[in-house]
Amino acid sequence: MVEYAPVLALLILAAVFPAATLVIAAVLRPSGSREKAMGDAYECGVPPSGEAGRTPIRFYLLAVLFVIFDVEAIFLFPWAVRFKALGVLGFAAMLVFLGILLLGYAYAWKKGALEWV
Repeated sequence: MVEYAPVLALLILAAVFPAATLVIAAVLRPSGSREKAMGDAYECGVPPSGEAGRTPIRFYLLAVLFVIFDVEAIFLFPWAVRFKALGVLGFAAMLVFLGILLLGYAYAWKKGALEWV
């Protein structure tokens, strides 16, 4: 039972920390009337000029593609650090990984997801 004490401690911390954060935020946040600007869709300190337009879906597709390829590129760093230790098999595995990534990039390019018009 003692060997599970760290797990129990982390579970308690995982339960207490969000609750404590919400209580502290409720105590410290300002109360009172909300300012007019806080009700606006975009609050930046500058009065809005005109109506808010709809954001095209291509923007979200491009953003998701960026996040996907960015996260995939993160996997290159640990591989580069351990390159010599991984040997030829590690190099081949990374070539397969980069090939799959390149196929996804080519597919997105062919579908026009990278066009911003």
